Amino acid sequence: MVNPARGEVGLVVDGVERRMRLTLGALAELEERLKAGSLVALAERFESGQVAAVDLIALLAAGLRGAGEAVDEEALARAEIGGGALGALRAGVALMARSFGAGAEGGA
Repeated sequence: MVNPARGEVGLVVDGVERRMRLTLGALAELEERLKAGSLVALAERFESGQVAAVDLIALLAAGLRGAGEAVDEEALARAEIGGGALGALRAGVALMARSFGAGAEGGA
């Protein structure tokens, strides 16, 4: 069960609801993977809306791993995501918002 108070967001992957959470370790992994340089730069990258599909996949995979799921980006890229690309984008936006203290509103 997803707990928004912990910064968790749900994502349906291949018909199964999964939890995502950006722990500090997951944020560090994402920062390095996307060569963002800093947490502020990472947040600004997603806030700007100039996000590629590979960025979104990296974000979702980091969030899934942060919540304890064993997933790699390649497998996630091939998976069926609930709501399709728009559902994935909405979940990613909600994950970033919850991780950076924008509250528990909005998102899956």
